[in-house]
Amino acid sequence: MNIRQMAMKAKTVSPQLAAVNGEQKNEALAAIAEALVRHQDEILAANQADLRSAEHDNLPAPLLKRLKFDPAKIQEAIEGLKSLQQLPNPVGTVLSGMELDKGLELFKVSCPIGVVGVIFESRPDALVQISSLCLKSGNAVLLKGGTEASRTNKVLAKLIDRATCKAGIPEGWIGLLETRADVQEMLKQDSFIDLIIPRGSNAFVGYIMDHSRIPVLGHADGICHVYVDKYADLSMAEKITLDSKCQYVAVCNAAETLLVHQDVAGAFLPKMKAVFDAHQVEQRGCERTRDIVDVLPAVKADWRTEYLDTIISIKIVDSLAQAIEHINRYGSGHTDAIVTRDAGRAETFMNRVDSADVFLNCSTRFSDGYRFGLGAEVGISTNKIHARGPVGMEGLMIYQWRLMGNGHVVSDYSGPRAKLFTHRPLKLSSPS
Repeated sequence: MNIRQMAMKAKTVSPQLAAVNGEQKNEALAAIAEALVRHQDEILAANQADLRSAEHDNLPAPLLKRLKFDPAKIQEAIEGLKSLQQLPNPVGTVLSGMELDKGLELFKVSCPIGVVGVIFESRPDALVQISSLCLKSGNAVLLKGGTEASRTNKVLAKLIDRATCKAGIPEGWIGLLETRADVQEMLKQDSFIDLIIPRGSNAFVGYIMDHSRIPVLGHADGICHVYVDKYADLSMAEKITLDSKCQYVAVCNAAETLLVHQDVAGAFLPKMKAVFDAHQVEQRGCERTRDIVDVLPAVKADWRTEYLDTIISIKIVDSLAQAIEHINRYGSGHTDAIVTRDAGRAETFMNRVDSADVFLNCSTRFSDGYRFGLGAEVGISTNKIHARGPVGMEGLMIYQWRLMGNGHVVSDYSGPRAKLFTHRPLKLSSPS
């Protein structure tokens, strides 16, 4: 089956998938989890083969870390599936209701987008997350993972397809693309694909936007900041900064830049350097930082770099306003955190930092669909469209207007004897 046929099939079955009830979708999610357990050895063998090839090809260490799909990662994927089962069925929710006139009632009802194409990086666990979210939200999906994970992704897609078909989900709701040529072909299928979600660099997302008429929900760089304010609890700041940078360095919500208020820099930076040194983190600082601690010099490019590695850039700022200006200038609109005990300064930071996620006194690593209680995520949107931040089920839904009448016609509401609309809000309930 070529890509056009795959997209046509997905479009054909998407209305059937949208009509599948919540109980059946949860049974299918449980079947996926069971398949991951039953076929763990097959998954691990495929992943080991991918890892060997990637090491032979000198894949960078951060990507190797993302590529690894070990028993712990499989268990995390299973927990994500279980979490998703606990969430209510998002399809068919009445979002609003209004009486236009007696017997003429308008409802806004949630429904799936339709067919989603997702292009993602080397993480095989992303394939499980994305496909399960699409299933729960009633969307058909075409997936293209990194070439370096091709063996693992093939096994996972096969297992998910088989498990869900046995659970009664329409065949063809999921498809796996394997080559770059497949991606080029997918971008042409605007008649069948409703949304493209590319996960990658700004340049990559820009390329997708420039080469397709399909709407794009872009997830670009994750240049995340931790700002240590002059009123910060420095012990808390140390703990949050370490977690933001080192809990898992090869992900988009890891901190890449540390901003420190000048009033606490002398007390904070030497302690933080010792912590970073212990965790083998390379530190690149501005001139003022280097006057306090012995670190490598930072250049302008560092403020715009997503390292995805044990490297962090450090800058001393004069004020809260300067920290906000730096973040809005150099950040990617992903996730930025402030550490402070001053509620007013925290509110200013959250109101003025133009990012999808802004945090107070907690790690940037919380920016995640599973941790947000969304079940999982298809990515993080830094766009200002219907979905922003971690994109879970809600970001994969749209809505439909349903008007229920009883012989009503527009001509009765026009002209000199026009009837008046009541426009009375209704209590939310499913339309009949």
